[in-house]
Amino acid sequence: MAGAESRRPPAPGEDVKPFTPGKAKEIVMSLQHPAVFCNMVGDWPALHWNAKYLSAVLDGKTIQFRLGLKTMDLVPQFETRCSYVEATLEEFLAWSCGQPSCLSGPFSCYEYSKYWAYADYKYIARIFEDKPEIFQDIRWSDFGFPGRSGKESTLWIGSEGANTPCHLDSYGCNLVLQVQGRKRWHLFPPGDTSFLYPTRIPYEESSIFSKVNVANPDLKRFPEFRNTTAHVVTLSPGQVLLVPRHWWHYVESIDPITVSINSWIELDADHEARVEEAITRMLVCAIKSAENPSDGDLWLNPTEVEATSHEINLQYLNKAVSAYFKCQKARVSEQARPSSPGAEQGTGASCKRKKRDAGCEPEGCGLPTHEFHFPTLKAEELQNIPFGPHLIQVLPQSQETSLMGAVAVKSDGRDLLHKNEGGHFGKLQRTRKQLVMSNDCETPAHQMDSDGSPNPSQTALSTNDLLDCLVNPHVISLVARLLLERTRV
Repeated sequence: MAGAESRRPPAPGEDVKPFTPGKAKEIVMSLQHPAVFCNMVGDWPALHWNAKYLSAVLDGKTIQFRLGLKTMDLVPQFETRCSYVEATLEEFLAWSCGQPSCLSGPFSCYEYSKYWAYADYKYIARIFEDKPEIFQDIRWSDFGFPGRSGKESTLWIGSEGANTPCHLDSYGCNLVLQVQGRKRWHLFPPGDTSFLYPTRIPYEESSIFSKVNVANPDLKRFPEFRNTTAHVVTLSPGQVLLVPRHWWHYVESIDPITVSINSWIELDADHEARVEEAITRMLVCAIKSAENPSDGDLWLNPTEVEATSHEINLQYLNKAVSAYFKCQKARVSEQARPSSPGAEQGTGASCKRKKRDAGCEPEGCGLPTHEFHFPTLKAEELQNIPFGPHLIQVLPQSQETSLMGAVAVKSDGRDLLHKNEGGHFGKLQRTRKQLVMSNDCETPAHQMDSDGSPNPSQTALSTNDLLDCLVNPHVISLVARLLLERTRV
């Protein structure tokens, strides 16, 4: 099949795509490594959703933008370190073009050469609530999810340099459509969790952040980052990226204006993850709420409405545990009946940020899984994945290449395919030294001697140091399993 540039428009009633919805869903639900779909969305009206078009559709409606500095620091620009403005897309576009009208607008305090702006995590169902017909411009049914449209999707609009700190999503897998401009994705497999120094501060349900600025890592403070296996890909308009469950990702806009649309696909294993998140919320809120408020520690991410009480958190934990066992029971009953292909995974709408979308409830059911150790697809299984010009596997790259960025991918996937030629999947199976708990918790920089060894005379640990160990993903996974076993009895 020819590339996207040479494809003729489908005739009325014709739907020419490289994968059927069933095959696309099979790939999404089974592939545990990132890949780029090409030539799957050529007839989607959403491909016309550039910033100028969206500005006209929103017709003066304001949305929130997050602003950060373009200067590269050794510390991630978490959302607690950013500024925020309410502005229209028209004002955003004028600012990004350097128009004089911005001297008195909401962006007047932020020089374009020094700042980036990002309207991120915008639920389409919310910002276009008065225009529900626009939801049908997004057709995830082409990927095997009938009924899923813009109503279950999220919009991202940014300027050059806009970025999301490196993190993993606790729930679901992720499909991302690039509409305008290009974004560079730095992805790391679940097995790299310890090397990325996970933290829950700032706290946000369903997001585990990395303390490392992966675009400019402080290797003296985070030496284990050298052991990561970065997968870097530049996503271009018309391409759809599959981000598998629990893959870490840092995302940056590399063009003047970028627009993306994504949808989180819920998986069966999310029910155990919700128990883990409930435990984490209870511990973080209890410990951080006990601190002196005058300390000024912005531990709660702006996306979280408030620090919920212990009583509410306990109710949430009990509900998560009950839902887990209810779905496990239903799953056992379902397994007693003849099963149909593809029935292994739930496909309800998964909420990345549950507190911001209270109407989103889990639908899938799941059995226990080990959260951060996925089985690797065998060579013969990989041969069944139809990699080629329409499905490009994102291969690991050398640390030097990944830190400098990757060559952009043309919309038909040919350049990416060329760059991947000669790549070997076995690179993912690099030998790692045995992990110990000390690798999961960073020694504070102020407690290090000049030779990099811990200084025993300085032991002023902070609350956050304790939390980094207490709610470490591996620890929480173990606690959740113990709790579920206790409840089962």
